[in-house]
Amino acid sequence: MSNAVRTKLKVWVLGGGLMLAAIGQAWAHGDGHGHPRKAFDPAAVEDTPFGKAADPAKASRVIRMTMDDRMRFTPSVVEVRLGESVRFELANRGKVLHEMVLGTAADLARHAELMKKFPDMEHDEPNMLHVKPGQSGEFAWTFDKPGTFAFACLIPGHFEAGMSGRVVVR
Repeated sequence: MSNAVRTKLKVWVLGGGLMLAAIGQAWAHGDGHGHPRKAFDPAAVEDTPFGKAADPAKASRVIRMTMDDRMRFTPSVVEVRLGESVRFELANRGKVLHEMVLGTAADLARHAELMKKFPDMEHDEPNMLHVKPGQSGEFAWTFDKPGTFAFACLIPGHFEAGMSGRVVVR
């Protein structure tokens, strides 16, 4: 086998391996960008460092927020009481897809870096919501731990442009 053929074969194998890794990473992340939200399932609720998913019908308060192409959430700071379950109602006033991902600041920063590497990654977790342009959606969360937590749009470029905010739990 010639060196040129051997080099092409190495490139082909390496490229295929990288593609399989990207597909595996995206598959492992779930499927949520633009897909209908799953119904709340109390048996599937997992505790996180920033709280847990809640039944939207049982939320004690509604927090209405907008997302826009200026890469902003309004409001960008939300205060909740310890133990409170809130329903976030999000309206996308922009012309591009936006999302709200709730978590710790460190988790969101790591996830934003992963989204840069795999921009077409799809996911559907209870702490996030993807909203198409001109559409709205909702999810509910129980904040059962005190502290300051973060939310952001992790679509590549949006987080870097400042599309983030925080939740203060007292």
